[in-house]
Amino acid sequence: MHGTPEARALHAQYPAIDLHADSLMWARWVGYDLQERHEPPLPLAALGGHVDVPRLREGGVGAQFFGLVSLPIGQRRGLAAVVEEQIDLLEQAVRARPGRLVKALTAEDIEAARARGAVAALLGVEGAHALEGDLDTLARFARRGVRYLGLCHFTANEACYPAYGSGRRDGEGLTAFGREVVRLAEDLGVIVDLAHINRAGFLDACALARRPPMVSHTGIAGAFEHWRNIDDDQLRALADRGGCAGIIFCPLYLGGNGLAPVVKHLVHIINVAGEDTPALGSDWDGFIIPTRDLRDAAHLPLLTDALLRAGLSERVIAKVLRENVMRILSDNPLPTRLPVA
Repeated sequence: MHGTPEARALHAQYPAIDLHADSLMWARWVGYDLQERHEPPLPLAALGGHVDVPRLREGGVGAQFFGLVSLPIGQRRGLAAVVEEQIDLLEQAVRARPGRLVKALTAEDIEAARARGAVAALLGVEGAHALEGDLDTLARFARRGVRYLGLCHFTANEACYPAYGSGRRDGEGLTAFGREVVRLAEDLGVIVDLAHINRAGFLDACALARRPPMVSHTGIAGAFEHWRNIDDDQLRALADRGGCAGIIFCPLYLGGNGLAPVVKHLVHIINVAGEDTPALGSDWDGFIIPTRDLRDAAHLPLLTDALLRAGLSERVIAKVLRENVMRILSDNPLPTRLPVA
């Protein structure tokens, strides 16, 4: 067991919510079993093997958002079909061990999972290229329980341009289709995720937003300058719309290994954008080597210990662990009835 009794007590009271792990990608490629305990590849815990239900429970994680990746790596059919396959795999994992992992849509579902002693699993698409230029695909994803849509990944798509990668155009914001996607996502209760998008598109989406957006996994340029990280103006624009930013656990974007850089990025968010803005966005299983102290989900209480040592109050830590994401879920309510294709 990792972490002090004080940290573990906080996780018991405020089970953490992580905004991004790519475990379903590995389930699709190599049959990775979310229900079985794995050991991350040592010594670097490289690339994957960071998340499973036993280690989520050990680490005091109450809810995990699973990213639905549809880059052409290993692709068998169209991009939307790849997303659907990963949703199928999550549902299979839920059925395999009833009561340990439950598919969730709302803050209320997360609380219900907690009451049952289960981990809640939520879904987010990484990149609007998965829509294949069709708004009806977004509605279909919403009907299957997708709760956020990342507008971009490492390639340009019909909606926007990446901060880095193929098709990069730094001066261009959302396309006309991208603006339609943002509007429809909000109507469907799908949170707009601004990870990976270029600065112009990010600010466009914040200006357009009627409901709180998020950045599911990112670093902060004010803590460490890097193309992957968002700047203070982006943070303020996000906070002005009531959004949150999940801090990634990758040293490459944090500017160093260990817990101190993670704390530095979280504290910078608080100082610039307020305590309602920071969250956790590990990017576990996402082709990253996580910072050594957070090499898998079981180690998350070590970060809570570090936040306590940094002088953060229990109230603020509760927001970082859980409450900010719960609020954003509630502020992006599902419609009474989703449209039928």
